[in-house]
Amino acid sequence: MTTLADIISLAKRRGFLFPGSDIYGGLANTWDYGPLGVELKRKIKDLWWKFFITDRDDMVGLDSSVILHSKVWEASGHVANFADAMVDCKTCHTRTRADHLIEDALDIKVEGKSLAELSQITKDNKIKCPSCGGTDLTDARSFNLLFPIHLGILAETADLAYLRGETAQGIFINFKNITDSTRVRLPFGVGQMGKSFRNEITKGQSIFRTVEFEQGEIEYFFNPETENWEKLFDQWLNAMKGFVTHTLGIQEKNLRVREHDDQERSFYSKKTVDLEYNYPFGFKELWGLAYRTDYDLAQHIKHSGKDLSYTDPITLKKFVPHVIEPAVGIDRLVLMVLCDAYFIDAENGRIVLKLAPNLAPYTLAVFPLLRNNEQLVGKAKEVFDTLKQTYRTAWDDRGNIGKRYFYQDEMGTPFCVTIDHQTLEDSTVTVRDRDITKQERVSMDKLASYIAAHL
Repeated sequence: MTTLADIISLAKRRGFLFPGSDIYGGLANTWDYGPLGVELKRKIKDLWWKFFITDRDDMVGLDSSVILHSKVWEASGHVANFADAMVDCKTCHTRTRADHLIEDALDIKVEGKSLAELSQITKDNKIKCPSCGGTDLTDARSFNLLFPIHLGILAETADLAYLRGETAQGIFINFKNITDSTRVRLPFGVGQMGKSFRNEITKGQSIFRTVEFEQGEIEYFFNPETENWEKLFDQWLNAMKGFVTHTLGIQEKNLRVREHDDQERSFYSKKTVDLEYNYPFGFKELWGLAYRTDYDLAQHIKHSGKDLSYTDPITLKKFVPHVIEPAVGIDRLVLMVLCDAYFIDAENGRIVLKLAPNLAPYTLAVFPLLRNNEQLVGKAKEVFDTLKQTYRTAWDDRGNIGKRYFYQDEMGTPFCVTIDHQTLEDSTVTVRDRDITKQERVSMDKLASYIAAHL
């Protein structure tokens, strides 16, 4: 059975992911994207933006500041309520999220339960510390997740601000700016992609949960009197599933939809569901979808004193729009793609990253059969220079051909092109398919069309 450790080992070995600050012993819950990882992540982000923003007539984009005024987070409720329940082991002093500890031990959902209830469940079931196995744990206590910062030269006069804990609030506080500066009409959505920060404790699940992460968030505004929110909700859920299965090529069997119950769901939400993926550590949230009503805009109107209502251009009726929010962690999409693509080919003794061609960091790799043969290298450079005009193409002349193939298989490269002695005779090359290892001779003048037909 493939473990998360297996996948992360490949990711590090082939330059997808590196532990943050690694040469200094690492920094907990931080990760860096290597040369291949940054390519994969960029492609996922570009596909998300195209699918949800540029290909839709009812969407516009935004890029708001990472640093937001403290009053933004007071109005949204994050200062008072954006917190996790933490417990400490009195023996080894390991700090753990109480809900994760209980859910892992008892396989139950406890989101929405009070600190006292979490403490009692921990004691009644003699929940063990994940590090030392001891049962002497502290009571659960609240730990705010926002990162406070101070803007100014002198600490005593600096203004308090926060790194954003989500990208959504930047959309809400710019709602009036967007409606005033564009021709958008309800229903319409605003999409944003960018970094968020949460000072939370994680369970070592690599990029699934980190203190610095990237989100793709949409706030879809509508008039609740003229639009059927349940219909809109289902449309967005289908769009989310379509993006994952069709655009990213993820196996549908590894997905499920789970609805939040009354205790788990936020008080301002009429309905919340999670699109979950079956990671090596079980089904976990990939993408959240919530009907947030008019809560956020109403809160910002109340706290700022600014009019964030919308006036219907036909009826001239003035009201506060309601919102449906699909929000996904981009890093979770990356991890999902790596997990879904990881394949052990026992028959051929290799590990293959079966990435969809539109996601693979490199579409092609070009090899000269021998690195010390000037004719082969020259002809291979000619092929490489031609193909890289159209496709992201890797050059590899290290080791024997078999090792190069296996190296590219682990990188997820769909096709390898080898220039050999026969190439010098008849201008044909060998093209190898990553998934089935089939090799074909293809004329150099038809190589580009061959690749295009097989993508």
